[in-house]
Amino acid sequence: MAENDRTIRDFGDQWSHYGGNEGFYGSLDLLQDMFGPLLATDELRGARVADIGSGTGRIVRMLAAAGAEHIVAVEPSVGVEVLRANVRDLGDRVEVVHATGEDVPVDRGFDFVVSIGVIQFIEDPLPTLQAACRALRPGGRLLIWVYGKEGNELYVGFVKVVRAVTTRLPHAALALVCSALNLLVDIYLFACRWLPLPMRAYMRGTLARVSREQRKLTIYDQLNPSYARYYLGPEVKALLERAGLSDVQLHHRRGYSWTAMGVRPA
Repeated sequence: MAENDRTIRDFGDQWSHYGGNEGFYGSLDLLQDMFGPLLATDELRGARVADIGSGTGRIVRMLAAAGAEHIVAVEPSVGVEVLRANVRDLGDRVEVVHATGEDVPVDRGFDFVVSIGVIQFIEDPLPTLQAACRALRPGGRLLIWVYGKEGNELYVGFVKVVRAVTTRLPHAALALVCSALNLLVDIYLFACRWLPLPMRAYMRGTLARVSREQRKLTIYDQLNPSYARYYLGPEVKALLERAGLSDVQLHHRRGYSWTAMGVRPA
């Protein structure tokens, strides 16, 4: 619990400094890329959806753009104030809940619960996923996206070494480190145009399409939280099944991460 509390504080600080979601970074195209073949964004039209770990509201606005009728945005950190400001124009379509994922409202009968890029930062995510399952109507679907381990072995080894230092840095120092690493990403992106380097599909298909500031945030997002886990595909499937979901499907997104979806049994 203490580790989770620290991670929530880490993200609260992060969202207080980085609140923009413009361009491809906040687009419906990127949401569909995250979903992969498991779910078409068209299926969200008219749906009741909960988003666990809403941060600055990036995914919430994507869900709204897809046509979701009502969205409950669950965010535990002080970044909830940035979230509220970023979704204010959506009016009553969005309900902001300042709570952890374990406290997602379970009496709404959601058609979908989503959690994008959040579960890997929770030390014991099972209670959150169980709550998400209870929050669904029978036949409703839970979809999560997490960091993957397969195909990322060299990168994960590098990040673990760097994180041993960066998780202890104050914001200003970490921001400087991320700016320096962003220059290396520029070089890597250029090289990926010509060479079959690791994570090339992600670099070319996603990271190259966002702004440099958003690339810096992507780096910050991986070096800031005190806890992060990279999942094997079978671990993700087993986790959703333990939470009570059936018909669990996996998509190895761009060879570096996992999208998973399960159904609440009738």
